[in-house]
Amino acid sequence: MCGIVGIVGKSNVNQALYDALTVLQHRGQDAAGIVTSHNGRLFLRKDNGLVRDVFHQRHMQRLVGHMGIGHVRYPTAGSSTSAEAQPFYVNSPYGITLAHNGNLTNVEQLAKEIYESDLRHVNTNSDSEVLLNVFAHELAQRGKLQPTEEDVFAAVTDVHNRCVGGYAVVAMVTGYGIVGFRDPHGIRPIVFGQRHTDEGVEYMIASESVSLDVLGFTLIRDLAPGEAVYITEDGKLHTRQCATNPSLTPCIFEHVYLARPDSIIDGVSVYKARLRMGEKLAEKILRERPEHDIDVVIPIPDTSRTAALELANHLGVKFREGFVKNRYIGRTFIMPGQAARKKSVRQKLNAIELEFRGKNVMLVDDSIVRGTTCKQIIQMAREAGAKNVYFCSAAPAVRYPNVYGIDMPSAHELIAHNRSTQDVADLIGADWLIYQDLPDLIEAVGGGKIKIEKFDCAVFDGQYVTGDVDEAYLNKIEQARNDASKVKTQAVSAIIDLYNN
Repeated sequence: MCGIVGIVGKSNVNQALYDALTVLQHRGQDAAGIVTSHNGRLFLRKDNGLVRDVFHQRHMQRLVGHMGIGHVRYPTAGSSTSAEAQPFYVNSPYGITLAHNGNLTNVEQLAKEIYESDLRHVNTNSDSEVLLNVFAHELAQRGKLQPTEEDVFAAVTDVHNRCVGGYAVVAMVTGYGIVGFRDPHGIRPIVFGQRHTDEGVEYMIASESVSLDVLGFTLIRDLAPGEAVYITEDGKLHTRQCATNPSLTPCIFEHVYLARPDSIIDGVSVYKARLRMGEKLAEKILRERPEHDIDVVIPIPDTSRTAALELANHLGVKFREGFVKNRYIGRTFIMPGQAARKKSVRQKLNAIELEFRGKNVMLVDDSIVRGTTCKQIIQMAREAGAKNVYFCSAAPAVRYPNVYGIDMPSAHELIAHNRSTQDVADLIGADWLIYQDLPDLIEAVGGGKIKIEKFDCAVFDGQYVTGDVDEAYLNKIEQARNDASKVKTQAVSAIIDLYNN
């Protein structure tokens, strides 16, 4: 998963892009990049690391221009080399830079087409660079010295016709404007908004609405599936539906885990969706164990806090903060190697003993992926004196890998894959394990004022909405994502980076 942003302003946008990326930092802690445009020239800075570590004052001073795009990244194919930090650039036509959140499922076919038919060279293993070259080729096919909005939208239409998968994109055409577009299924989120200044109206495109809020932009709306927005350098806004048969099936895991609770995605408040998840969980607990003996509900910070609070309210049980989090440790479900994840959990959380000793504790997490974190946390609760440790997941059992831009483990690394709920409970050491039911999750997320009929729930039910994911494809990504591959890739990348620096 990644975070993207693009701004067309009336003055230098470097600081606004930086601030937006810090707000989107939860979507990617592996690498960050910003590119701006000024008088037909591009200014780029990107590298591995957090936003605050990649951009220093000397870098910011060079990022001049009132138009630019930015990106924060988690790798989705196991690589963390700085060569794959975004945005990517191609010089023809016009000079185009692009930042992408998602994953193309037909990238091998596209890479072959790009080389054999489009006569373009791809320099990395990133599908984002492939997508950039497809867009650049299709825009070049218009044959215009100066592209119009019609040319841009026609190019996006051709991208949709060629590319399959989940993708939200911002791209900058040097000297002309910024375009944002979303795949025809609307799997990955993207929004746009505006703010009024003394100089005029400024526009912003971003992964989540919270980044607009923080910078004082007013949310206009989400891009519809297959839709594109084009903002010219002089501030004119154009939108167009560019897909033939668009259908909204957004990734439900955005609401479970990825997005910030203060964001609104496809008209649905992430915070309210998580409240409803807690309500549904409480109802299931009361159905299965109406005479439960839960003394206290404790969230595993931070994503599960909202659901846990509502769960406690509906059960009439005390809600307590039993874990203190070290906020300087990254998300653990994509860390390579079990040993690294186990060590990270101990560094990340510390139990407050008085909230556990002698109590029947219900721990609440947003989801259970590998199970490594859950097992360690349950052990910490027992060491803190808990009498019984129950565990609750705000999401159903994660049994299948994600193929649309989340670096979720291969199937054999998912603890629930081919296992029952009791099997998982035994493996993580819980006295009782309860998962959210998928229909309840769908109702929790899609049952607000804005009704969403269908979601991408592939990690739970194995139904991939693009229709092109088969066993052979899953085997390929499993080979790319397994822990051994990641450790090897990161070791090689570290050597390369050391040599280059």
